[in-house]
Amino acid sequence: MSIGGGIALIVIGAVLAFALDFQVAGINIQLIGYILIAAGVVVTIIGIAFASRRRSTVSTTRSAVDPATGERVERRSTDSDPLV
Repeated sequence: MSIGGGIALIVIGAVLAFALDFQVAGINIQLIGYILIAAGVVVTIIGIAFASRRRSTVSTTRSAVDPATGERVERRSTDSDPLV
């Protein structure tokens, strides 16, 4: 959601900064557009960082007893698919 919100802020800011050509007393529309573009870039970067952290690998440790030797055996595996 934050990546989409950041892109929406960038688009709205670009429209305000580059496409509109009107003046409001006491408000600089272009400056507001540039601020929204900067905020959108920051939100998008934060969203990408959080999305990459959620996709980190999961490590699973399983232990069992080897029937031939009677020793305890531990097996570690990593799962890169978070849906499994």
